[in-house]
Amino acid sequence: MKKNTLLLLIVLLFGHCTPKEEKTDSDVYYTCSMDPQVVETKPGNCPICKMPLTPVKKDQSMNEGGLHLSDQQIQLGNIKTDILTEHELGDEIQLTGKLSVDQNKQWSISSRVMGRIDKLYIKNVGETINEGDVVYEIYSEDLNLAAREYKLALEKKSSFKTESVDMDKIIQSAKNKLKLYGLSDAQINKISNADLTGDLFKITSNVSGVVSSVDIKEGDYVMEGGSVYHVTDYNNLWAEAQVFVNDLSKISEDMKATLFFPGIKGKKVVGKISFVNPELGSGSQINLVRVEVANPDHLLKVGMQVDFSILLNTKTVVALSTDAILLDGKGASVWKKTGHNKFESVMVHTGLETNEYTQILHGLTKGDTIVISGAYLLNSEYMFKKGANPMEGHDMSKM
Repeated sequence: MKKNTLLLLIVLLFGHCTPKEEKTDSDVYYTCSMDPQVVETKPGNCPICKMPLTPVKKDQSMNEGGLHLSDQQIQLGNIKTDILTEHELGDEIQLTGKLSVDQNKQWSISSRVMGRIDKLYIKNVGETINEGDVVYEIYSEDLNLAAREYKLALEKKSSFKTESVDMDKIIQSAKNKLKLYGLSDAQINKISNADLTGDLFKITSNVSGVVSSVDIKEGDYVMEGGSVYHVTDYNNLWAEAQVFVNDLSKISEDMKATLFFPGIKGKKVVGKISFVNPELGSGSQINLVRVEVANPDHLLKVGMQVDFSILLNTKTVVALSTDAILLDGKGASVWKKTGHNKFESVMVHTGLETNEYTQILHGLTKGDTIVISGAYLLNSEYMFKKGANPMEGHDMSKM
């Protein structure tokens, strides 16, 4: 009897001394605000900074391949999205060329009369000339004589009265000569009250552009037709590329071409081929094609490299920016936005690919919101937080 009582007491004693197992919440994990890479399943201190770990409630709405970011992470990571929609894709011909001057936008400001250049108002290459600006002063006996004839004709009109002489025609003839010599209507109208003893005339520009060369110096004599300035308008440039003969038959004028500029990130111009050289050079197997490019902000510079993308046999397909697609040994994937700051890794099957867009055959639906900038950062963030590649959860056999 005593032995049984003793055994009972021992059982009760050890039963009360056995520690109870702590219940852990599977929906909560613990991390450090200073070192977010630390993730624990139970409370404690950070092994790095020794600060108490902070409990974080797991987002039950996120699946295994999902990721939830803060507004600050979205901003710092430059995460940008776009709607999956249709684009025109096809077989692509890629060419490399450069920008050159539009030769239809080059002019020479020439002297229309023989004389001596007394003053140049523009002396440096690269300066801008606007139509109507005074560009030089000239001393010319021919121009001075024509101005005196015009002024004399105006003075004689009021005093010389005869039906046999038409003074209006004489005045108009003298005025036309002054215009041929390069004077503007405003300058001609001032001659009647002007003092012509100075013998110098200011010549204005009839074109606008940038000075590409100054062809004379102050004090030099210039012949009739002699060049004073060469001016170029850079508001329109030519993008010219060389194409091999075997591709030449596929390219024709008015065909659409997309131009990319490696020196300017994100710069893209869509234009039409305006010229295909009708003949090959001697012993050459390449030809030249041209696209006219508007350049109102002068951001494009002559000599810049330009990449051509010309599409053949085009068709309209659901496509996505190529930069949005992540590739590895297991296939292709993208990050789809599923809610506010929520993203999910999705396996995709791709088709046609151009320099800019890639066709999506399976895995996404038209209208989905896809990450087009920062996809690699999302991938890194997922692996950093969960220690696994988001591609591992995809079933490749269903693609």
